[in-house]
Amino acid sequence: MTNSKTLVVYFSRTGEQYSVGNITEGNTAIIAKMIAEQTGADMFEVKLKNDTYPTAYKALTEVALDEKKANARPEIIGDVANFADYDMVFVGTPNWWADMPMAMYTFMEAHDWTGKKVAPFVTHEGSGLSSIPSKIKSTTKADVLNGLAIYGHVAQNSREEAKDDVTKWLKKLGF
Repeated sequence: MTNSKTLVVYFSRTGEQYSVGNITEGNTAIIAKMIAEQTGADMFEVKLKNDTYPTAYKALTEVALDEKKANARPEIIGDVANFADYDMVFVGTPNWWADMPMAMYTFMEAHDWTGKKVAPFVTHEGSGLSSIPSKIKSTTKADVLNGLAIYGHVAQNSREEAKDDVTKWLKKLGF
């Protein structure tokens, strides 16, 4: 894998988060940066065009559930212009209602994933990967590798532990 062109695509939130309080750097962003640092990957953060998500945790979970029920595809800003050049894509997301935020589907459905390997990583507070790897597979039709699930509170408060988990996972993937 070390000779492949690698990308980290992720969605992350700041504000009030379950079990960690108000944060200024998102849990998934922390892990995404660790992966990019250890692999030399390029990075792309999926961001909403009109970000009206609440910063309060409970309110955000309600909006996330409404979007999931509506199968929404929120508009995002920016793109990876040379997406076809990447062989390996790490896809990072928080676990919202056993799924990805709907903005991740917006990104995934906008690209051709033919021939790509995808390694999912998920931040959570008890739900692990849930069905996220299978949803990535059904959406992209890519070769989805074993994923990594990291507690948000570990990403925030035990960064050395998180980094060790990332390192071990990357070694299993051939990095």
